[in-house]
Amino acid sequence: MTLAEKAYQSLRKDIVEGRFQPESPLRLAELSDRYGMGFSPLREALNRLQSERLVTAESLRGFRVSRQSLAEFEDALQSRLLIETEALTLSIARGDDNWAASVVAALYALKLQTGRAAGDVDALKMRHHAFHRALLSACGSDWLLEFFERLYAATERYRIPALTAAGPQKRDIDEEHAEIANAALARDPGMAAALLRAHYLRTATAIRASMAPVRPFVPSIDSV
Repeated sequence: MTLAEKAYQSLRKDIVEGRFQPESPLRLAELSDRYGMGFSPLREALNRLQSERLVTAESLRGFRVSRQSLAEFEDALQSRLLIETEALTLSIARGDDNWAASVVAALYALKLQTGRAAGDVDALKMRHHAFHRALLSACGSDWLLEFFERLYAATERYRIPALTAAGPQKRDIDEEHAEIANAALARDPGMAAALLRAHYLRTATAIRASMAPVRPFVPSIDSV
């Protein structure tokens, strides 16, 4: 891995996981101290992240973490639903035994990690990503897979803080993943796409709730 790639991976992970607040400045000197590398690979990484809309650049003001808003989330969500349901449909049509085996293996690895009481959170995130990518991996389109990666990161910025704030989940997410995989392996694109869509929309409900403005209490005549 080159220094530029290492800088990109480190910065991208920290932005997606909320270690930098939205719209906070990304000063090269501070990033150099944080990651222990020079300005050149960091600048290359920031330019790459700008192309992915995770970072913005302002004339004379340098780079900043992209802002977050409910409208931006909804746009990313709807785009992700379009891209992934299409890619999943193509994967089901084109996937061979190796694709099916990769889906089974990714699901198994993810379930193992979710079942560990003191599990590695980073490992869980990686296995979650690997499962969703495995479902789409036989679509035959590098563009669809690239858009999946970008939109996954764009929505992950909202998903991680929302689920952390929500605490323990009432959903059986392992079962949701298994249902999606089973429908895909049964070569039922309509059911698989519907289950994938429902899976994301349940998460979207939690994200919308976490972003809803807190309304100040205004006492009514009956309450005084």
